[in-house]
Amino acid sequence: QLQLVESGGDLVQPGGSLRLSCVASGGTLDHYIITWFRQAPGEEREGVSCINYNTDARNYADSVWGRFTISRDSAKNTVYLQMNSLKPEDTAIYYCAAYLNPNTRICLADTDKGRYTHWGQGTQVTVSS
Repeated sequence: QLQLVESGGDLVQPGGSLRLSCVASGGTLDHYIITWFRQAPGEEREGVSCINYNTDARNYADSVWGRFTISRDSAKNTVYLQMNSLKPEDTAIYYCAAYLNPNTRICLADTDKGRYTHWGQGTQVTVSS
């Protein structure tokens, strides 16, 4: 059974950077779409960025375009989210999630979260001075 574990969340000042990690165990991420979601208090969980693990295709929400970068390390079965120029509105719990889709070469960050079959427990990111 595939399991996902996030780490890297922290308290950071506005303008700062963080790198989140999502480590998969119990299976390979081949043919999976992996997406970073975030959820702020009182808000809906939203897709931030996704990666097609096989093709390396990537997609970003408009709110993070140019500031966040998603990447993968196949040797470590890990997906990263590099977050730069952080803003207070980036404060949220960040989750990685995955679903199997061998029939596509792309991904979309706004894919319905109901499609995701595997979720991590989340990591808190707080951007505040």
